[in-house]
Amino acid sequence: MSKKPTAQRGSRAGATPQDSRQAKIQAAQKASGSSANKITIAGIVAILAIIAVVGGVIWNEKNNEKEAGSGNTAPPAGATVDAGYRSFADVTLASGAPVVTVFEDFQCPACKQYEAAMGSTLAQLAKDGKIDLRYHIMNFLDDKTGAKQSTPVANGAFCAADQGKFQEFHDAAYTAQHPEGDSVTTADVSKFATTAGVGDMDAWTKCVDAGKYTSYINASNESAGTAGVTGTPTLKIGDKLYSGETLGEVATADGLTKVVEAATK
Repeated sequence: MSKKPTAQRGSRAGATPQDSRQAKIQAAQKASGSSANKITIAGIVAILAIIAVVGGVIWNEKNNEKEAGSGNTAPPAGATVDAGYRSFADVTLASGAPVVTVFEDFQCPACKQYEAAMGSTLAQLAKDGKIDLRYHIMNFLDDKTGAKQSTPVANGAFCAADQGKFQEFHDAAYTAQHPEGDSVTTADVSKFATTAGVGDMDAWTKCVDAGKYTSYINASNESAGTAGVTGTPTLKIGDKLYSGETLGEVATADGLTKVVEAATK
């Protein structure tokens, strides 16, 4: 008796060998397509992740540029464009203590001379709370001489102020002032910061290189002209300006003290 042919293993009943092979091919194509889709999706996810990271870096860089550099218009803490920077701000002022504003340019030789003669007296009066000492920093000598000194040193001073070292930097900069008309580098200015005891020199250098307070310094310079200042050094005590010939009235410890006492309310 003849028997029916036994169906090949893995084949459906009634299916031909050709049908079986076609089914295997279709299954393989489906599997291959699924894998390709998974690979494609994984690739897209990876690309999106890279874009997100790069976008974050660019955003951070733009944000840093806004905070430090030409995009930054904020004054240093404790300063305003018109009133200048208050030194010894932690001192409690005596009743009626007058505001004493020193208008100066870090490139100005006469400013160095005045600081050498009167800097310690101004500091002591401020420490005693007898005056509200403010520095109104200018940079007009950069344009006048063609040098790049006033602005870099001023930036150095305010970057030092970010670390609570303005007065120390200010004094060091005048003690070792570069000649008028000489341009300076960040490395030159860093010597003042080191003398001042600035703690984080990396942060200070980044601040200076970015020109963080250049916009403020430019605005401060213009504000001084609006206030009637025509040269440096100039002192404003109460409502009166002392410069040129009248600067002699406040160029000695006794003279300055008397004028301060007269202005005390």
